[in-house]
Amino acid sequence: MACSTASLAATLLALALMFQACLAGRRLTALVQEPAITMKYHKGALLTGRIAVNFVWYGNFSAPQRAAITDFVSSLSAAAQPEPSVATWFKTARKYYASSKVRFPALQLGSHVLDQSYSLGRRLTDRDLLKLAAKGGRSRAINVVLTADDVAVDGFCMSRCGTHGASPRSRSGRFAYVWVGNPASQCPGQCAWPFHQPVYGPQSAPLTPPNGDVGVDGMVISLASMIVGTVTNPFGNGFYQEGSADAPLEAATACAGVYGKGAYPGYAGSLLVDQTSGASFNANGANGRKYLVPALVDPDTSSCATLGN
Repeated sequence: MACSTASLAATLLALALMFQACLAGRRLTALVQEPAITMKYHKGALLTGRIAVNFVWYGNFSAPQRAAITDFVSSLSAAAQPEPSVATWFKTARKYYASSKVRFPALQLGSHVLDQSYSLGRRLTDRDLLKLAAKGGRSRAINVVLTADDVAVDGFCMSRCGTHGASPRSRSGRFAYVWVGNPASQCPGQCAWPFHQPVYGPQSAPLTPPNGDVGVDGMVISLASMIVGTVTNPFGNGFYQEGSADAPLEAATACAGVYGKGAYPGYAGSLLVDQTSGASFNANGANGRKYLVPALVDPDTSSCATLGN
């Protein structure tokens, strides 16, 4: 099972909310009371113990781009981050494990594979993504495949900004994987909102990205959503909202387009603003980084929780 981000050709509401989420639509919280969002545990295996996060960089990524993304993953468990922090945001995912009797995994940076020669070409299928993911660890791993802005992936921009899934069972072990594409040149108005004006729906001025790169900051949003989906639903039978198991609403994707308090279609919500750069963010990360991360369904409240609420 693989989970893909929001269908960009679906309803106007989903298009306006964007775009890093699985078939997600959100109600106007400013106008109506949100119903409870219940994430059910489907009794499947979860990740536990030490899990390496390995990176497969497909295509050309600059050193600053790689650093911004790598620092985000470090931020998930890094100590001494000013609040609100990425680490605090990620603790919401930990709450899901309380009902599973499984210890929450400890994510740690793993290996890096640079494929700057485009070994599989510049147009990739889902099968190609799995081949690339296999270049990371074969077991006890989340292998993150990141494709450059000149790489076309089936469904990218049309129906998804990223996916997560798992390799088939084998004697060499089973790994979870994530794919996220750089939308900078192909669809910034779809997969980099709110750092780019949306293609459809309510129009508002784009926000300034906290790492100075519309494509990479858009990738971080999708990566954040997919990592939480991987941790809470790694093999397709973990935590997700009742409905189709083929395209489940998960902890992050059930809160599509919500980043701050008071969010509604076309408005990301109340965010922090860096006084020096003017960039919008909602979480502090490792090495002085700032990021925008999506709201997560808090299992304690069955509602979308944003930092600072």
